[in-house]
Amino acid sequence: MTNEATLKKGPEAPMQANAGPEEAQRIEREAEETAHIREAPSTPSFLRDVGGILKDIRAGKDRGPLIRLALGIVAVLVLNMIGQVQLNTWNGAFFDSLEARDLNRFLPLFGVFFVIVGLLLAAVVAQTWLQELLKIRLRSALSRSLLDRWLTPGRAYRLPFVGETGAAPDQRMQEDSRLCSELTTELSVGILQSSLLLVTFVAVLWGLSPDLAFNVAGVHLVIPGYMVWIAIGYAGIGSGLTWMVGRRLIPLNTERYAREADLRFALVRVNENAEGVALYGGEVDERRGLDGYVEAVLKATRRVSVALSRLTWITSGYGWVAMVVPIIAAAPGFFMGELTFGELMMVVGAFHQVQTSLRYFVDNFPRIADWRSAVYRVAMFRDALAGVDEDTSADRILIEPHPEGRLSFENVAIALIDGSIVVEDATAEIEFGERVLLEGESGSGKSTIFRVVAGLWPWGSGRVRVPPADQQMFMPQKPYLPLGTLRAALSYPAAPDAFPGEDVETALERVGLGEFLDGLDRDDRWDKSLSLGQQQRVAFARLLLHRPRWVFMDEATSALDDANQESMLRILDEDLKDATVLSIAHRSGLEAFHTRSIRLVKTPSGSKLFGPRKRTERRHAGWRRLFAAR
Repeated sequence: MTNEATLKKGPEAPMQANAGPEEAQRIEREAEETAHIREAPSTPSFLRDVGGILKDIRAGKDRGPLIRLALGIVAVLVLNMIGQVQLNTWNGAFFDSLEARDLNRFLPLFGVFFVIVGLLLAAVVAQTWLQELLKIRLRSALSRSLLDRWLTPGRAYRLPFVGETGAAPDQRMQEDSRLCSELTTELSVGILQSSLLLVTFVAVLWGLSPDLAFNVAGVHLVIPGYMVWIAIGYAGIGSGLTWMVGRRLIPLNTERYAREADLRFALVRVNENAEGVALYGGEVDERRGLDGYVEAVLKATRRVSVALSRLTWITSGYGWVAMVVPIIAAAPGFFMGELTFGELMMVVGAFHQVQTSLRYFVDNFPRIADWRSAVYRVAMFRDALAGVDEDTSADRILIEPHPEGRLSFENVAIALIDGSIVVEDATAEIEFGERVLLEGESGSGKSTIFRVVAGLWPWGSGRVRVPPADQQMFMPQKPYLPLGTLRAALSYPAAPDAFPGEDVETALERVGLGEFLDGLDRDDRWDKSLSLGQQQRVAFARLLLHRPRWVFMDEATSALDDANQESMLRILDEDLKDATVLSIAHRSGLEAFHTRSIRLVKTPSGSKLFGPRKRTERRHAGWRRLFAAR
């Protein structure tokens, strides 16, 4: 027995932003305002983001290969470090032989040079190869982790309701994850290499520093580690200035990626609805809207460009001055005869190696800022996916298996995500074999009830007991046809080879699509090449193959003429006569195919749910009348 329930308001379809010119202008204004007030994510938050991402990667199957690749890169970097030390030593001997004009020492050094360079070349090639493999593995791990989280049942549908953090999942899982994995690999390898070279050449530079002495008022003065302190001080000044000038790049890059995601979404939306745009002649209006998105992207990009230009004053100036700093610092020792020309070149070479390591932050700050923005966006998306199920700010409808495999509603209240009630205190039970029609005006909340049954709409209270998931099939008004072959579309969500070929062909002929038998294994955009009516018939062929015990139809025959609608519904009565059916429809005449109906009626105080009305005899009479007409 179904109690009367009041519907205050409720969406018939998922809440989806219909962004037009006004929305684009709002996004543009918001981008301009937030670019001036947003700060970089705090360090604790950033470390939490990185830790969460790494935790997901460690839990995946790519963990072993990632560790092996990382160890291989460490071994290659150690080899590279040994080669660099040998090259610096060779450098000193080479310039000493030049200064002494000693041809007998000079010529053999070329053989040594080519051996060292060959070693370094092999190390660089191996490092590049292993680094690229590490990028691929890291992206594989990150993408798989995000896809696993995103495609948890019902989560991809509910994600847009969590707000901006759940927007543009395509960009988060494609572009942001690519940037995150590639920059993580490059920066991690770069920092490790710089650290190894720093430790090695600090020791070399420290060992050469005692040869640098100063005579001050007749006193012979030696400063321990003199060149090391010069290198550290110079790098510290450069790094501090770089952070002060360049830190704005982090929020600016984050903002730019957000605006790029908005533009991509708008372009995809126009492309997917190109027919409707053309039929309405709406190209000019769409252009106005897209112009707003493009302008928002360009403004965000211009801000990044300005920030990069300011940073270039520091990074380029730092690099040019670094060319003369070691020579100026070591010149007193050379002119006083404490250093030979070769030893001076060794000091300069070691200084540059130390500087290259210490200035890594300066040289790579734009990429570090880009990486931090990518990590932040990936982590935000990851948190949004977790928040879909973990949000406790609103009551949730309890969905659990029915002990006898039926469908029942027990004091169910359906709410919007903000807590406002859509349906309150609904109680009903649907028995095996029933054919129930849910009627009502458009916008009265019928589809929302279906989403509750499917587990897609959790907001509200009460209990819904459902039949086993493997016995259910939902048929929306516009069927989903995956990319690939028509056979894959018919078998979905099972694998393309899940059903015998003769069964697939029989199902296709049964729904009147026999002309497509030759195209069963052709890759195509079937959602574009088939009309909506043909797509709905594909859905009924899918129904024949899967043979569920529970069928939920939401305007599943809306694009069919009366004859084809009758033919499709006859499948339920002849081929799936034991199945239970709950359907939504606006078209008249469908009452004949159902045993009872429940109706949503709008009133001044809201919509009300009335039912059930038994109509078993009427249904059988209707069938007889329709068959007789044929």
